[in-house]
Parts: sequence; structure tokens; C-alpha cells
Amino acid sequence: MVPPDKYRDYGLLILRIGIGSMFIMIHGLPKVAGGVQMWTALGGAFNRLIGIALLPTFFGFMAMLSEFIGGICLVAGVLFRPACALMLFTMVVAVTSILRGGYGLPAASQPFELGVVLLGLIFTGSGRFTLGYLLRASKRKINVLNNMIR
Repeated sequence: MVPPDKYRDYGLLILRIGIGSMFIMIHGLPKVAGGVQMWTALGGAFNRLIGIALLPTFFGFMAMLSEFIGGICLVAGVLFRPACALMLFTMVVAVTSILRGGYGLPAASQPFELGVVLLGLIFTGSGRFTLGYLLRASKRKINVLNNMIR
């Protein structure tokens, strides 16, 4: 019988790469390319939720950052939980905006499902296979080689 946690880190790596790369390419990159005009329109969705037209460009920019940079953080496994939390907040805003807009649950299913995955990742963590892990492993190998040379 296989120990239950033997492949946990591989599963988390697959989730991180899959979800993170989709956030980068499908959600974040179009918002980066859309620029200020898109950020302002996107920030307007957040403002409609709170009922105050306050800094729509800023909130749109923050949504873009959370999806694009957050996706990079997911793939790399760095600043993992804060990135997941910011992305989760963005998904909550998206779901709420869609529902309040009268589009119904089927239209909100994708951000809702992504939010559930992000919430689960906040609890599980990034796993072992992260950029930090690779850098530490490389440093250990270099130290071993240096010790062998001396």
C-alpha cells in the first residue's frame, strides 16, 4: 500500500502549475495588455459591489496584479498563501458581481470553482516542490562540490 502523503507534493505541483498558468495566461495577461482603460472598467465592478465609485483604476490594477503576479507566485510556490488569499478575494468579487448582475450561478461557476481551489490551497500550502526548494537544493549541491574540491 502507498503511504497517503507520498505523492502529495506532486499533486500540489500539478495544481499549482495548472491553476497558476491559467491565471497568468487567461485572466492576468489580458488585463495587463488591456491597460488603464481595462483596469478602470474592471475596478468599476468592485465599486458597484460596495456602492461607492472610489478609485476604480486602482482596484482594477489590483485585480490584474492579483491574477497575473498571483499566478506567477502559484507556479513558483513563493509568497504562496498571500497570493492565494488575494486571488481568492478577487474571485469573491467576481462571483458577487456576476450574481448581483443577474447572470446566475452558471455564469459565476468558474470564479466560484477557482475560489474553492484557492481556499483549499491556502490550507494545504504549496508543497515541497517550489522555487525556494530548488534554490536550496542547488545551494546544497554547490556546497557539496566545494567541500569535495577542498
